[in-house]
Amino acid sequence: MTSAPLAARLTRVEGPLFFPVTAYGADGTLDLDAFRAHVRRGVDAGAAAVFACCGTGEFHALTPEEFRACVAAAVEETAGRVPVVAGAGYGTALAVQYAKAAEEAGADGLLAMPPYLVVADQEGLLRHYTALAAATGLETIVYQRDNAVFTPETVVELTKVHGIIGLKDGYGDLDLMQRILSAVRTEEPGRDFLFFNGLPTAELTGLAYRGIGVTLYSSAVFCFAPEIALAFHRALATGDDTTVNRLLDGFYRPLVELRAKGRGYAVSLVKAGVRLGGLDVGEVRPPLSEPQPAHIKELGEIIERGYALLGDGAGAGNGPKDSADDGVRDGVRDGADDGARDSAGGGA
Repeated sequence: MTSAPLAARLTRVEGPLFFPVTAYGADGTLDLDAFRAHVRRGVDAGAAAVFACCGTGEFHALTPEEFRACVAAAVEETAGRVPVVAGAGYGTALAVQYAKAAEEAGADGLLAMPPYLVVADQEGLLRHYTALAAATGLETIVYQRDNAVFTPETVVELTKVHGIIGLKDGYGDLDLMQRILSAVRTEEPGRDFLFFNGLPTAELTGLAYRGIGVTLYSSAVFCFAPEIALAFHRALATGDDTTVNRLLDGFYRPLVELRAKGRGYAVSLVKAGVRLGGLDVGEVRPPLSEPQPAHIKELGEIIERGYALLGDGAGAGNGPKDSADDGVRDGVRDGADDGARDSAGGGA
């Protein structure tokens, strides 16, 4: 934890928001060494913040003890270089317990996940997030998706709650988001409230969200192809739409189309991508399942194509970074080949 407010540290970021996967060993237990390596690599690569134990990090699958250990490990590995935001969810009582655990572990803020299962009205949602924000001294970002979708009026009320600093949108209704932004500007002029694009593979909708003024976004791609994610982030931030569209057409759209081929692929495919890059972070826990071997092979080909686009001029660097990119590409190619061999032998 650092003394600087989370909202100030996230207002102008120069890199993607990193949502690391949670690493497990071959026996399915938590592998903190691999998780630490994953976090360390992400921060070294240029992440603007680490969102630990959130959706990509399988928050739903972690015990409270594992959650606390992962958040503490992320805090230690970042060493204050970037903020650490931890997930918190389920019903209000459990969400408060996770929030307090995150605070004790040194997190800088919370990403408040939707309440478990129930479909509440707007008053109930407002009470839930107000109670969660009041439970700790951590600044809180509310995650809109699934059973937690807000009216513009409710978001205006959320902006007035002490400790709530932003809304992450994983719902994807641009009409609703435009009305929310307009309502906050009108009803709370001058309030610094953050908005995030939190859709799976958020880069695909980056241009659309940028069009309504939302420039912060989560990047699952950063987990397994940070150079591609960084090149896209730079292009989007600088208005280099030629590079943005080249990466959208050649990398992000094929990736999203692959993601749509399996349930849970928004998490399991990302984890497979990390493994293809050479870091063994294990498989996903039930109830999620691993991607089909043929899909892992296809993922490797998509990643390799993405790196080739960087070489074609889409934000490519030179010198030592090129050598690092070559190493990543070699790891992806070898991992994809291993996946194909596993498939031929009867399974991964």
